[in-house]
Amino acid sequence: MKTVAVFQTVEVKVPPLGFVTVQSISLPDSQGVSKDPPRTQSVKFGGRGSDQGKFDRPHGVTVSKDGLVFVSDYGNERIQCFNLQGTFLHQFPTVVSVQGIFKSLVTAKQRMKPEDLSMDRDGNLWVVGSDNSAEYAVQYSPRGKLLTKIDLKRTGRQRKIAIDTIRNNVIITETSGSMSPQGVLCVYRPDGTLERTLGGQHKMARPEYISVNKGGHIFVSHFMASCVYVFREDGHLLSVFGGEGSGEGELKYPGGICTDSSGNIIVADKGNKNLAVFDRTGNFLRYITSVEGRPVAVAMAPKGQLVVTDDIHNTVTILYSY
Repeated sequence: MKTVAVFQTVEVKVPPLGFVTVQSISLPDSQGVSKDPPRTQSVKFGGRGSDQGKFDRPHGVTVSKDGLVFVSDYGNERIQCFNLQGTFLHQFPTVVSVQGIFKSLVTAKQRMKPEDLSMDRDGNLWVVGSDNSAEYAVQYSPRGKLLTKIDLKRTGRQRKIAIDTIRNNVIITETSGSMSPQGVLCVYRPDGTLERTLGGQHKMARPEYISVNKGGHIFVSHFMASCVYVFREDGHLLSVFGGEGSGEGELKYPGGICTDSSGNIIVADKGNKNLAVFDRTGNFLRYITSVEGRPVAVAMAPKGQLVVTDDIHNTVTILYSY
């Protein structure tokens, strides 16, 4: 006699497991440059330290045409390079001279603290800074090879730099005097020839960061007056906007400046700890509130990503949407 197996349906309740959202990413190419931007709104990286990817006062930032982010790491005396996802790629020390002793049996490298940096039309970096005895503007290849150097007047004050890529001029701030400081913009040729100075008659007591837009207009943040000067290439003053305060359109100790593809002007408002956006004529538009800490330097990437350094937390933030 055969035994017949009988199967009965039994209802089993399975508890819900929730869900997982996978953020899409893009893979970098062999140079570390991602082909497509990520879908996140921002990425933050860094923190205080001397290891790779850490910073000690990241004072300056610039972005190459192919999306490489270069940061002047002041306290660590180096330039660090990242892609637009915040991945560390390489670094190099800010060497200003290499002195061979006993026919290169021993080599001593003199280094400077990099205050700021900018990129020229050939893709090389210009870095401005100082050591214990002198001030310099140094041109490096993207990998850190020292190409040329401009010896600057000793002032004992911080300097900032921008490149007018239309004319290939190197523009550097210079502030002299202690009791009544006076600031100018020094315009150099790449060979170190001083062509002219700008802004001396406008009593810029302490010019800070510089930016040059596609039309050749020069933007200068004024630390003491909490405003932004806009010059034509020949030095003619076009406008001044800002003014000290915390209301809309007002600034407090402004730092870095950059412009977007529409000509809007983005200012790192250090004292108010925000980013302020103005139109091309200096009219206030809005704040960018998605950055924490104290923004110091700003740069615009090729596809509109905004890169911001923070000297409170020693971080860099890349905003893909703002």
